[in-house]
Amino acid sequence: MPDEPVIVAARRTPIGTRSRVFAELRTEELAGPVIRAALADAESATGSTLAVADVVLGNCMGPGGNPARVSALAAGLGVTVPGVTVDRQCGSGLAAVLDAVSAVRAGDDRPRIAGGVESASTAPTRSADGVPYDRAPFTPAGWPDPDMLQAAEDLARTDAITRERQDAHAARSHRRAGAARAAGRFDAELVPLRGAVADDSIGVAEPLLARLRPLFRGGTVTAGTSTRISDGAAAVAVVPHRLSGRAAGLVVRGHAVVGCDPALPGIGAAPAVLAALASAGVEIGEVAAIEIVEAFAAQSLAVLGRIGLEDDDPRVCADGGALALGHPWGASGAVGIVRLFSRLVRAGAPAGTLGVAGASVGGGMGVAAVVEVLR
Repeated sequence: MPDEPVIVAARRTPIGTRSRVFAELRTEELAGPVIRAALADAESATGSTLAVADVVLGNCMGPGGNPARVSALAAGLGVTVPGVTVDRQCGSGLAAVLDAVSAVRAGDDRPRIAGGVESASTAPTRSADGVPYDRAPFTPAGWPDPDMLQAAEDLARTDAITRERQDAHAARSHRRAGAARAAGRFDAELVPLRGAVADDSIGVAEPLLARLRPLFRGGTVTAGTSTRISDGAAAVAVVPHRLSGRAAGLVVRGHAVVGCDPALPGIGAAPAVLAALASAGVEIGEVAAIEIVEAFAAQSLAVLGRIGLEDDDPRVCADGGALALGHPWGASGAVGIVRLFSRLVRAGAPAGTLGVAGASVGGGMGVAAVVEVLR
């Protein structure tokens, strides 16, 4: 259909651990270059100049002031291009892409840039009655609202996920990411920034993982099986099929946003993925590439078990996930779409090949999308 939205370009920054390479960069300084790169790629792929209707970015921790609009201006898109910022916590970047796709599909068939950005390094200090706090509540009074580390430990205990499985999962993520980096599989998606040309947290050795102490007495979650808080941005270009020319891309065939028990927020991606598959009318066995945001090894393993996949399924985060690359909260869901674009479109997968992206969300939610290669 001429108004079917197609993702024709996808880029991201290298992901930097908080207070390291991007320590001084604000959200617009991260997102602006990625927006420009995604738009330039899209115009090259479609063979036309694209008039962007909106910039939709996920962001969790501020600084406020509508980072999407600020980033659109920083990218040089002009004063007539608006922006909107989406907060669905760790699913924000993916939710922003789905919002852009839905807007085109609903009839406003103008191009959009969508994605996510997080500068954990420069996020403002929050306080209530003069007392600083790390995050706002995810639930009202009287509801469970565990810290994410505690939630991961609780999930490991609930699902009887051993320390050994968690260590193996984290090691596998680093091993796959290291192999992908060495083979150049990240190169085409990365926008070098401030001298950074690669993700800076890849490469924790398995023997080191085994030596790390649990974060809770008697627990199993460690710093090595928890992702690093990070800075980064990711963006995709969404255009109606009538403007896509001969460009290959991804079409969203199904998606879902769901709620789950806020006491175990890490499982949210599982019901979201299952609902998105049902929406698309496909089974998980038909999917060639899967990207699940790996906030914690325990959380990732719990999700895989609930959607019927083995710990080491080669389709899941085949080039490593957030445990190795890092987790810039509001951007991570969009990083999943960028990774699917590289694994499927850039890698030459045939038309009709399917991919899935999903994220669990603090407060007990999940977001997921099923995409299909269009050539």
